[in-house]
Amino acid sequence: MKAMRLEQIAAIDSSPLKLTDLPLPEPEAGHVRLRVHCCAICRTDLHVIEGDLPRQKLPIVPGHQVVGTVDARGPGCQRLTVGQRVGVAWLRQTCGECGFCAVGQENLCESARFTGYHADGGYAEYAVVPEAFAYELPDAFSDLEAAPLLCAGIIGYRALKRARLPRHGKLALYGFGSSAHVVIQIARHRGCEVYVVTRGESHRRLARQMGAVWVGERPAEMPVQVDSAIIFAPAGELVPPALLSLRKGGTLALAGIYMTPLPEMDYERYVFYERDIHSVTCNTRDDGRELLAEAAEIPIRPRTNTYPLTEANRALQDLKNDRINGTGVLVVE
Repeated sequence: MKAMRLEQIAAIDSSPLKLTDLPLPEPEAGHVRLRVHCCAICRTDLHVIEGDLPRQKLPIVPGHQVVGTVDARGPGCQRLTVGQRVGVAWLRQTCGECGFCAVGQENLCESARFTGYHADGGYAEYAVVPEAFAYELPDAFSDLEAAPLLCAGIIGYRALKRARLPRHGKLALYGFGSSAHVVIQIARHRGCEVYVVTRGESHRRLARQMGAVWVGERPAEMPVQVDSAIIFAPAGELVPPALLSLRKGGTLALAGIYMTPLPEMDYERYVFYERDIHSVTCNTRDDGRELLAEAAEIPIRPRTNTYPLTEANRALQDLKNDRINGTGVLVVE
């Protein structure tokens, strides 16, 4: 099979992903193999490729928003059938036995493994995943619409949970990339007002088109105090102004897997009055199933920009340089 594989950690501008012929993977017990239709790209892919996250498996095939059809099953698989359309997300394995797993916090499992990081992902013609961690996809979505929901959507959904956004409340979003453009659709469906801070003019234009009541470039211009805020940009310097935008008792969620250092903050000015800061760590499978169900009900319509699989480097370069509105998706011919 053909795959875009990372051999060594490097800046994406150097086009480090190489088109490679690899043996067709065989699913072991409890695993299924997918014929990949498409795979959405994600800023986490950049963090893996450029070494912002601790190095795990190399060489590695990145990609963790995978849509495909089951074409082979390993021994013991019973839930999924050959020919069934499924999705693969970042979380691909947990121990199922630790204290975190026992109380519904499998996203914090010390033995968690992740797609495109610990094991080869979806920048390829075929991918293998544990059957228990594959998602059945609603018919409401095309392949291209489903792919961004498998990380951008799921993480955005968990960030909304962590931000404790009340129904009909006010929500501030910092950064308006793939996750944020899904979150705004959920928040508006719940009757909430959304305020967006983002640097790129094209992103500000998209936020307006998607119903934000206010859009600006600078955090200090936020016109109201909000109930909840989510920072999607991996920029620690946004935390103090985001906290200032919260009403008393409000909650700030930090949605990224990676963020630059947070600056020193005055406690009384930024944190007092029971303003909470909640980080977001991956997701549980329940988060994924809940997001897909609500997204189908709304229905969410992600904005996508497509690239051939062989142009994965260019797609990620566009992502890094904020040239994508919505989500970039690699299409496997």
